[in-house]
Amino acid sequence: MNLIFLSPNFPPNFARFCIRAKDEGLTVLGIGDAAYATLSEELKTALTEYYHVPDMTDADTMLRAVAYFIHHHGRIHRIDSQSEFWLGVEANLRDDFNVPGQRPADLERNRRKSAMKKVFAQAGIPVARGVVVEDIDQMRRFAKEVGYPLVLKPDVGVGAAGTIKVNDDDGLAAALADPRPGYVAEQFITGDVVSFDGLTDGAGKIVFCTSHEYSSGVMEILHERRNMHYYSLREVPPDLERLGRAAVAAFAVRERFFHIEFFRLPSGAYVALEINVRPPGGFSVDMMNFACDIDLYQWWAKVIAGKPLPDSFQRRHHCAHAARRGDWRYRRPHEEIVRTLGQNLAAHLTVPSAYSAVMGDTAYLIRMAELGALKEAIALVEDRE
Repeated sequence: MNLIFLSPNFPPNFARFCIRAKDEGLTVLGIGDAAYATLSEELKTALTEYYHVPDMTDADTMLRAVAYFIHHHGRIHRIDSQSEFWLGVEANLRDDFNVPGQRPADLERNRRKSAMKKVFAQAGIPVARGVVVEDIDQMRRFAKEVGYPLVLKPDVGVGAAGTIKVNDDDGLAAALADPRPGYVAEQFITGDVVSFDGLTDGAGKIVFCTSHEYSSGVMEILHERRNMHYYSLREVPPDLERLGRAAVAAFAVRERFFHIEFFRLPSGAYVALEINVRPPGGFSVDMMNFACDIDLYQWWAKVIAGKPLPDSFQRRHHCAHAARRGDWRYRRPHEEIVRTLGQNLAAHLTVPSAYSAVMGDTAYLIRMAELGALKEAIALVEDRE
């Protein structure tokens, strides 16, 4: 079975998808913009062949790369990257070479925020109201209906890039002084950000799921430079799991990870924000592994290979990502944090610069069975002078 993995070297932990795919008997072929010499030795060993391209957004170059692999290795059975940034490239290549998986038509509804809202609503899942931005008059009418603040964001976007919060008519006029094609406006929801995350098999059955709670929304962390942490729950709230499972079914997520974001309102009700048909970001796959003592990189490879998975799993721990920023001064030095957390510190890692504005410069992955103790450990890491 031939698997093409796009950008196998970045983010660095995603090399494990390739390593585990090889372990499960797949022929792993890489396409990336990094020079072969810069790949880790472990990744080089996992790849049967690597095709270097200077620009992975160039469609013709990517077509030639896949055609080269077909000529030398035969039919391509899967194309993947697990990365939000490359979802469109993956889908186009699958379409061009008739490879199973998400196609451009699928991305129209599970990557475009305006289309997501329709699917959520049709599935009976509460969702924040929103409209595609047309002009200032339309936006003023929308603001009158739902009230300020409003959030303006790209209809197709990654994280909080390009996201703007407007608080009144003057702010709206300033935001729309320059045309913003491809933007949506949403009502601002006050609540905690939580997620329903997991992996499905080829039939769409959820084989793993969990939930994470976030210290703040990405927009607030990015624009206000807040402390950033998030952690997994040992028990998924029943209402959240019910809505999450309904969303996975409504979006027909098959043979993929999913990351579905919700607001938890002060009343305890949930409102859907968006779905992402890839793993939650950063080191979340590693965190889910630490929390459950499993290997989701391997589980994904088994799903792709059509091999059986364990019948069950246990969320033995909560696992947190607690971040530090390089230009902030903290009360306790790194060495003290490592010493104090001891075996509860699963890993401390440097965050790739592409993600550091939101996820910090250093990540402490902490796992504990008790949530109260975990929150105390997070506070220890974040405590500033």
